[in-house]
Amino acid sequence: MRIFFSEMTDAFVRGDRVEIRGFCSFHMKEYKSYTGRNPKTGKKVQIPPKRLPFFKCGKELKERVDY
Repeated sequence: MRIFFSEMTDAFVRGDRVEIRGFCSFHMKEYKSYTGRNPKTGKKVQIPPKRLPFFKCGKELKERVDY
């Protein structure tokens, strides 16, 4: 299991997409910087740009779950 996540992380760093046929795929989504709000104080804060993994369900998995 550790090897799987290690390889997946390396692929994301390279900007590659990871696909498990019939089950799902993962790719990186890049989010730009934006102005947010601290819910506790109400003050405006600058949110830095970030990259996050995005999960997309595969067609075969969708069909099996949505019977």
